[in-house]
Amino acid sequence: MQLTPKITQILNHLERIQPFNPQDSLDGARKYLETMSLQLSGKKESVAMIEELEIQRESHQIPVRIYRPNGKDIQNSSAIIYIHGGWFIAGGYETHDAVVRKLANKTGSVVIFVDYRLAPEHPFPAGLNDSLDSIKWVMENAESLGIDPDKIGIIGDSAGAALATAVSTQIGKHLKFQVLIYPAADNQLNSKSWETYENGPVLNKQGGIEAWDWYLPKEEKDNALAIPVLIKDFKETPPTLIILAEHDPLLDDGKQLSENMKNAGVTLTTSLYKDMVHGFMHMGEILEEVQSAIGEMAVFAHRNLNSVEEKV
Repeated sequence: MQLTPKITQILNHLERIQPFNPQDSLDGARKYLETMSLQLSGKKESVAMIEELEIQRESHQIPVRIYRPNGKDIQNSSAIIYIHGGWFIAGGYETHDAVVRKLANKTGSVVIFVDYRLAPEHPFPAGLNDSLDSIKWVMENAESLGIDPDKIGIIGDSAGAALATAVSTQIGKHLKFQVLIYPAADNQLNSKSWETYENGPVLNKQGGIEAWDWYLPKEEKDNALAIPVLIKDFKETPPTLIILAEHDPLLDDGKQLSENMKNAGVTLTTSLYKDMVHGFMHMGEILEEVQSAIGEMAVFAHRNLNSVEEKV
């Protein structure tokens, strides 16, 4: 494993992160992601407006944060639903704030960040249901939100990419595109890349096993909506961009998902970011590849939203 000096610098920094007073391994994992994002994401871009709302369900509320980009009329805007990563057990508004701000400004779309329920308190399918309910709510309330219901896409990273993949098999005909960033596509953790990167960087196999056990009840162990590599029916899936990182234990699982989609006839683009590690989108303080990936996603979004008049 040949790592660049910048990646080595980042990994050395990550080794020194000590989450403050973790109560247990779950609390430690959550605080670690928060700390990594805070320290490595870099300066946050300003956006025109941020709104926080709660979608009322029968038994709970789904918090969503709406980012409106700079320099755009808020009426009849395109929109991107963002489903965040964190092994299904961590992550939220602040861990992904810097990335989502960049996406909003670069795409010129309203970005709606879904703060779905996390395992183990809320195992599968809670997060998936929240993601589906949020998109349906956006579509139903598009006019009052200033959104064009015919110009909506979805982006997910890691665990969020797994959720996005499942979402798009259910209601993908209403979506113009999806982007999957280093997707957590399989719960077996037995690929060649998992063997190579069992102890990292960033992710480790023991943490992955624990996270999947928390997320997935035993009776759901073979549910394709939880495990994307098991999905057979992609007929609803919109044009898809999959972004992979070279030094990522999830690399081979992402490649397998890509192959399955390609074989199913999905309009697909797969992009491998050489030298990158899992979670590199949170490392914009040091890595210029973050902005490159944001740019690639924006080009893909514009192409599929038919926003030919907008320039990236």
